[in-house]
Amino acid sequence: MSESSIQQFDRAHVWHPYSAMDSDLPVYTVVSANGVRLQLDDGRELIDGMASWWCMIHGYNHPEMNAALQQQIGTLSHVMFGGLTHEPAVALAKRLVELTPDALQTVFFSDSGSVSVEVALKMAIQYWNSQGQPQRQRFISLRSGYHGDTFGAMSVCDPVTGMHSLFSEVLPENLFVPQPRCRFGESCSDEDIQPLVELLEAHADTVAAVIMEPVVQGAGGMWFYSADYLARARKLCDRYGVLLILDEIATGFGRTGQLFACEHAGIAPDIMCVGKSLTGGYLTLAATLATRVVADAIDSGEPGVFMHGPTFMANPLACTAALTSIRLLLESDWQQAIMRIERGLSEGLSPCKEYSHVEEVRVLGAIGVVELHQPVDMASITKAFVEAGVWVRPFGKFVYLMPPFVMGDEDLKTLTQAVVDVVDTHRAG
Repeated sequence: MSESSIQQFDRAHVWHPYSAMDSDLPVYTVVSANGVRLQLDDGRELIDGMASWWCMIHGYNHPEMNAALQQQIGTLSHVMFGGLTHEPAVALAKRLVELTPDALQTVFFSDSGSVSVEVALKMAIQYWNSQGQPQRQRFISLRSGYHGDTFGAMSVCDPVTGMHSLFSEVLPENLFVPQPRCRFGESCSDEDIQPLVELLEAHADTVAAVIMEPVVQGAGGMWFYSADYLARARKLCDRYGVLLILDEIATGFGRTGQLFACEHAGIAPDIMCVGKSLTGGYLTLAATLATRVVADAIDSGEPGVFMHGPTFMANPLACTAALTSIRLLLESDWQQAIMRIERGLSEGLSPCKEYSHVEEVRVLGAIGVVELHQPVDMASITKAFVEAGVWVRPFGKFVYLMPPFVMGDEDLKTLTQAVVDVVDTHRAG
């Protein structure tokens, strides 16, 4: 198809994320990608500051990723997981059990991060049903949290900033505590944790689990909160007999400087969700891990099985991509890479602190955030970034970067300088 026909058909027939069919937002046609660069149909190259929504940690067109998938597709591209198994799935489950906190011993594969959250919520409800407490079907979540776009996941997103208020009449009514204001690197005071204490005291007998993104709240507000808050939340869940679900979809596999963000707090959840960079961005795959206690309880209750089963569960190609991506990560000096990127983001974005229309600049690991006072104008700011030779996709009042881990220093400087320049010229929003 010609470029004009691609664009015409796309505009007339194709929905994009959080977009309208008659949207005037620009859509750019990518014809190839390599390393940290996207090539557009008009020949321009863009340094990718988003890692394709945080998942392409090794960059594009990686030769070892390509070779692994080519070999796998010649052997077994897909087979149903009901009543059958295969080596890539078992090997990946083994690897995940080895890498995640020791208590997590069982693995359920699914197709996406949102579905992995659905699975986690269902696990918690089935757990309590097996314990003779079927009334425990509500969840406690943090304000400004984001957990996905399916109905269960929406119900534990912030009811205001979670972008899902349209569906409030059909979503389960869950409970929310204020966003932790104790920052990463700080301790958590009694005052900080008190709202969670009060909710648990009042509602523990109807709550199945507390769910939160550990340390980093992503699409709900790009906020970094105290690891001490997370540790205290773990103790409270134990005290009140409530499960703890950690959504590591965005934070897992090194993004925050630890392999999993819960390691900053030295705690383990009862249930953990992983996705996004799990496969190095090559294919969609997610997993929900649970303790043996949770799994055994589900097995012992009615109906004696876990009630979920995606068609493409444990797809061999996706599992192979995940195994290869994890190997590449662990064989690299990834922690040094994250520290290097953190320094580059901190230095490169620091001029934004002087702008009157900037609320704050925050950096943690390979995450850099420029929070503005007002939301950006998406059409104009996206165009400006493309003209600057970078791909940055802000949302609301947040201009943020989550680059691939393989990005070099010069590209990182170019990327951060583009943010500084574009933010400077887009003051009105």
